[in-house]
This record gives sequence, C-alpha cells and structure tokens, in this order.
Amino acid sequence: MPINYPIKFTPILKERIWGGNKLHKLLGKEAQDYPVGESWEISTVPGSVSIVANGELKGTSLQKLIDTYKAAFLGEDIYTKYGTKFPLLIKYIDAKTDLSVQLHPNDALAQKRHNCFGKEEMWYIMQSDADSHLYFGFNQELSKEDYQKHLANKTLASVLHNEKVKKEAVYQIPTGRVHAIGAGVVLAEIQQSSDITYRLYDWDRKDANGKLRELHTEQALDAIDFKVPEHFQTHYQDKENIYVPLIETAYYKTKVLHLTTKKQVATSSKDSFSIYMCVEGKGNFFTDHYDVPIKMGECVLIPASFPKYTIKPEGSMKLLYIKAV
Repeated sequence: MPINYPIKFTPILKERIWGGNKLHKLLGKEAQDYPVGESWEISTVPGSVSIVANGELKGTSLQKLIDTYKAAFLGEDIYTKYGTKFPLLIKYIDAKTDLSVQLHPNDALAQKRHNCFGKEEMWYIMQSDADSHLYFGFNQELSKEDYQKHLANKTLASVLHNEKVKKEAVYQIPTGRVHAIGAGVVLAEIQQSSDITYRLYDWDRKDANGKLRELHTEQALDAIDFKVPEHFQTHYQDKENIYVPLIETAYYKTKVLHLTTKKQVATSSKDSFSIYMCVEGKGNFFTDHYDVPIKMGECVLIPASFPKYTIKPEGSMKLLYIKAV
C-alpha cells in the first residue's frame, strides 16, 4: 500500500554546550532542563533515527519506511545511487554562544576514516541578534605552516572571514571549509547524512566538568581547504508564490517558496523524495484525504511516488524546498 500523505517526524533534541532555549521559545520544541543546540528533524544517523509522528504510519522509523518502500519512497534515482541509505540530515540549530571553529571531511576522507558520508551543508538564517556573526573560510591565502602558527598562537580567528548575519541570508559550506556559527543565530541546516566534525579551536571554554573539549587538529590538517572562497553568501531574490533556486550541489538542491496564496503541486518526476522546512509562518499541506498542518520550525517529507498535493499558507509562509541528488 503506497504512502498517501505528507510525513512529519518527531524532533530529536540534542544537548550542546553552546545551545540555548530558542528552539523552544521560537520554534516550539519541547522545553528541556539542558541547553538544546540542535533539533534533528529528519535523520537516519545511527542512534538518532527519526520516527513518524503523524498518520497511519505513526511510530514507524524512517529507516523502516525506506527498507519497505525503497524507490517508491526515495525516488528511483536516489535508490539507484544510495540503496536504502538516506542521504540527508535536516536540522534546526540554536547557537546561544559561538560554536567551535570546525570543518567537515569530504566523502573520500570520511569513507576512509569513518566509513560514512562526508558532510557538505548549507544554512538558512531564521533569526539573529543585532551583533550576530558567522565565521567561514579564510580571509587570506594561507600555507599549512601559517595555519599551524595561528592555531598555536590562538590567533586563528584573525585569519577567518567574519561577517554580520541577517535573517533570510543563505550560505553554502563545502567540505573542507573552516567555519563557526556565531552567538545569537538560529538557522535551518541541510546537510549530507553525517555527524563527522573536526574541531580546530573551541575558544578555550570548558564543559560542565571543567574539561576542555576534544580537538581534532591532526585529523583536520589533511581535510582543510586553504583557498579563499570567491564568494561567501548565496544571493537570491525573494519572489512570492514561485520556487526560487538557492543552492545546488552534488548532494542536494534547494529552493525557497514564499507563499501568500495556495499552491497546487504535481509530482510527475520520481527522481527524489521532497522535504519542506517551514522557516516562517504556518499553513497546511492538503491531499485528497489528509490535512497536514505545518508551522515555523517543522518539516514534512513527501515520498517520491506521491502524485499531487496543495500547500495553503495562513497569511504568509516561507518554506525551504529540498531534494536529494
């Protein structure tokens, strides 16, 4: 029996030393007595597999859906490329304080060292404080020796590109690019299905037990891209009621959909499943037999074989539209 409704999943909340409470206050995630830095919305990372939260399949794991429905769920192209491995990880992030300066390895290095995907990712800024900023990429050409000197002297931040960040800004973070989310930022993150991070510098902060967090300076040395990026931010023009392209990589393609009126969608292609992340407002996904509400901070997954649906905003709503590649 095919899946005939948009699927929502139960968020998986992650305690982080740099996390806060905005995922609860702004996005309605369940309040916790620890700092929540991440809400994993759609995941098959071992130990953090998403569970269906709505409809007839409520309580079923995402991996079980993939194993059962295969290409009808993932899409023929994605099933051919990945088999029953889910290729993406979808998150919301709250940085109360600066994240560590870090990077992620590419597929080849991640497969060799960790037997998993690499971690290319992108960010869509949902909220930021007045002085919030991001670090990403170097602001000058560096040799490995120069980089190691800055690391030893704790001056690494001085050679990183640093810019103030505003709501609705979009950034692509390729593998190998050094980066850190600054304090006061809430964002939506789309990435490859991987939890591999190489931490270079953590601002000398200590955890609740008074210990410094582990760094991965040796592992990171062969993974760093020392080139200065041609551009840092991805620019786009906000338009109402059409899909506006944002970023397309070898792993995913994304668009933003700013709705002020209902939109009917027919899915004639079976290349990939679709994911919508609600980054502003609220509304509903309608099918022939189902009405699935969505609000800021939630996601829905549309299986690849799903024929058609209608999206109706309540006033104005912004969605990130994601397809695997």
